[in-house]
Amino acid sequence: MSKHDNLVKKVNNNICNTYGRYPVSISKAKGARLYDLDGNEYIDLLSGISVANLGHCREDLAKVMAEQSQKLVQVSNLFYQEEQAELAEKLLKTSDAGKVFFCNSGAEANEAAIKLARRYMRKVKNKEAYEIITLQGSFHGRTLATLTATGQDGLIKEGFGPLPEGFKSVPAGDIEAMRNAISDKTAAIMVEMIQGEGGIRPLAPEYVTVLAALAKEKDVLLIADEVQSGLCRSGKWWAFQHYGITPDIFTSAKSLANGLPMGAMFATDTVATGFEPGSHATTFGGGALVSKVASKVVDIMNDEKIAERAAKLGEQFKKEAAELITRHPDKVETVRGLGLMLGIQLKIDGSSIFAALRDKGFILNLTKGTILRLLPPLTIDFEDLRTFLKTLDGILSEN
Repeated sequence: MSKHDNLVKKVNNNICNTYGRYPVSISKAKGARLYDLDGNEYIDLLSGISVANLGHCREDLAKVMAEQSQKLVQVSNLFYQEEQAELAEKLLKTSDAGKVFFCNSGAEANEAAIKLARRYMRKVKNKEAYEIITLQGSFHGRTLATLTATGQDGLIKEGFGPLPEGFKSVPAGDIEAMRNAISDKTAAIMVEMIQGEGGIRPLAPEYVTVLAALAKEKDVLLIADEVQSGLCRSGKWWAFQHYGITPDIFTSAKSLANGLPMGAMFATDTVATGFEPGSHATTFGGGALVSKVASKVVDIMNDEKIAERAAKLGEQFKKEAAELITRHPDKVETVRGLGLMLGIQLKIDGSSIFAALRDKGFILNLTKGTILRLLPPLTIDFEDLRTFLKTLDGILSEN
């Protein structure tokens, strides 16, 4: 039995069957490269689903992690901690938010956003408003509340009912549907500026402009889910900054600590008054170790101008990828995205193409059966992206 087959057996015997895993066993990683148990090399165009934005196993981050682990790891949020305060100051400088709440994941950050929106409306605004309106095709997490907020049906929700009340979804881009959905029970509108799991679909600028104005008109909060699109992924610190708006609340996670589990919810000073001691909490959120690593991540992103780099590489990729549409008009429909959050929409089922790319050493994602989703490290060499495009061109020519 091979090392891979032996590992598959152990996983199947001992771990809950909740993932459709790729037939690859990763043993180590460096930069934009992954290596399996047999030593095969892969170009990583997924980065742990937008987690390793700065690449894998950076020595500077490893050094911070090692040094902090010998000083202080976690003591709960019953204490003041320098590492947490330092990180908060750095992150708040990237936007107009006034306060941040640290947690452990994107779903938990979105849960915090939902809870804050409801509590702010009730305790500060004195309005019995609790409904959260989201967009069809969205993905906000897998807890019961964030799962219900997610604007998708099917296996993701199957068997988990009854789901919590107080959520509704409307078609993305349809401002009249949104206007009609808002009532005196509405607390907030929650959207991804770029739908990730929904197929790398940026919202239209004119739609977002009107949406933000509508939220103000109706006196409801606007929440931006930046779990996947944030931290320079889109070519700006936060995807909502492409649209010239300021959300009342926004969320982050994934790449915040470049692989360590961490999430954050940001709010304006006014909206943050919806929380008070005891109203919300988490044991591990913002511990000293993850905060110190995340603080270094922010420094690197600033010092190395990672947002600008992502924007430049993303535009170059879309320019060169457009040639695929010309060369394969019957197979490639469009290439879309912002920064290095990219999707190649196929006109055909993408299963065999996805498998062929993996066999040729490329790790990426297939969503909706027809969309090749790319979320490479923001530090990737463009030649790796160009090699991917050449390989994809060859595969499309053969199919």
